[in-house]
Amino acid sequence: MEKKDAAVGKHAIPNQTLEIEGPQLFGHPRGLMTLFFTEMWERFSYYGMRALLILFMTAPLVNGGLGFDDVTSGAIYGLYTMGVYLFALPGGWFADRLFGLKKAVWYGGIIITIGHFTMALPGLLHLFGDQSMPKGELTGLDLYSFFAGLVLIVVGTGLLKPNISSIVGQLYPEGSSKRDAGFSIFYMGINLGAFIAPIACSTMAVYDWHLGFGLAGLGMLLGLVQYRVTGHHLDGVGEPPNAVTAEEIGQKKILARWATGLTGVAAFIVLLFFLGVFTVDAPRVAAASNNIILLVALLYFGYLVLFGGLSVVDRKKVGVIAILFVFTALFWSGFEQAGSSLNLFAERFTDRTAFGWEIPTGYFQSVNSLFIIVFAPLFGSLWVLLGRRNLEPSSPLKFALGLFCLAIGFLIMYFAAKVAASGQLAAPTWLVLTYLFHTFGELSLSPVGLSLTTKLAPKKYAGQLMGMWFLSIAMGNLIAGRIAGVAGGGSAEALQDMPSQYLLIVWVTAGAGLLLFFLSFPIRKLMGEVK
Repeated sequence: MEKKDAAVGKHAIPNQTLEIEGPQLFGHPRGLMTLFFTEMWERFSYYGMRALLILFMTAPLVNGGLGFDDVTSGAIYGLYTMGVYLFALPGGWFADRLFGLKKAVWYGGIIITIGHFTMALPGLLHLFGDQSMPKGELTGLDLYSFFAGLVLIVVGTGLLKPNISSIVGQLYPEGSSKRDAGFSIFYMGINLGAFIAPIACSTMAVYDWHLGFGLAGLGMLLGLVQYRVTGHHLDGVGEPPNAVTAEEIGQKKILARWATGLTGVAAFIVLLFFLGVFTVDAPRVAAASNNIILLVALLYFGYLVLFGGLSVVDRKKVGVIAILFVFTALFWSGFEQAGSSLNLFAERFTDRTAFGWEIPTGYFQSVNSLFIIVFAPLFGSLWVLLGRRNLEPSSPLKFALGLFCLAIGFLIMYFAAKVAASGQLAAPTWLVLTYLFHTFGELSLSPVGLSLTTKLAPKKYAGQLMGMWFLSIAMGNLIAGRIAGVAGGGSAEALQDMPSQYLLIVWVTAGAGLLLFFLSFPIRKLMGEVK
């Protein structure tokens, strides 16, 4: 989802002609291309591995997978994708206060690369080392390398993802009319990486799952090399904050000690897990994490409204953000099933044969990015055209439209599931149409949510409320993984229940969209848009 957040809804600031200093390429800072390719390769690594993740976990041992059941696999998938967004919060915080944005991107990329190669380790050892390694049975190396790789990717992405976007913004002077165009170019690189990666990594996974993970790591490695070679084009942007006074230097040292200590504690806990001192029940952890995120959100918004020292106007705006937090989490809980339950549907119940060749399942994960590349400019133009005629929907209505599109996508999946439950393979057209409507929903909601959060957030809480936006996405990803555990059709009973599961999602998302439609007028009053 984050790969398209700034692809639409960006309009140039009128009457601004601030000049960009330093070397340029096609009117933009040369550093933009450095960040373009770094992010492209990072997204290549992320979406390439994500296309394989739940398929690898649920694949039988004899097929080189982990042989986990759907519930466990869905919970691990949800916890992983949740962690990617949660760790963006401390990742941005440490970069701002300790080592700077530029180094955060570098360190994050290194950790991501190590994570992917760690996941690829069993396959690489078998391919290039001991050919007698056991096949069809789960070894300690399989499990340790898999979980260690996931942890490293989460930590690395938390460092890289929020900070590279911040550097893009800092390349341009405040108020520059080219900033929005620069972000559009940057996000096109994201979508390009997300489109190519599932095809490339899934092709390698046909031969060995771990080769697919390894290719994802190779992509991140290429991004790191490019970042190091062309990093001088950033012209000092993203350097560490300067500590001038003795007090500032002391505070920075204290932060560094805390960061080192927390990292050490976390590493020790992970080590204890790998040593078998304790075990983790992924479904229970996922359920508990869901409750914790919801509780944190309730407490934070309650504190802000009651004790945040806000004016009446700002309290109303925070209330709007809190309302949209719920609808945002609901949207992503459906949309992010692309990599979980819908991925399993493509694997198990879709006719993927074309001209005598079986299309790798992961190829379907590129469909959404392709639609984004095609339709994002059209949606941007549509909003501009409607705006000129005073017909552009309000932000809450765009949210509602996103939920309706999501519901239509799952209604299509309801009929596809009916075909699968009858014992036949569904045509791939069902999935493609589902991804099409989900893309329409994303383009209606995602950019609007980001923009609205920055617009409504009181200045002194702007960073924290942007963090709450990411928290809502994290919660949605976690729920999506948990849904996949019951909607994946991994057993005969689950297959028969699949149509009703999808229909339930249709009713929930359509009902939420209808509720938001009726709430749009009072929400606009809270926002101060109508009297």
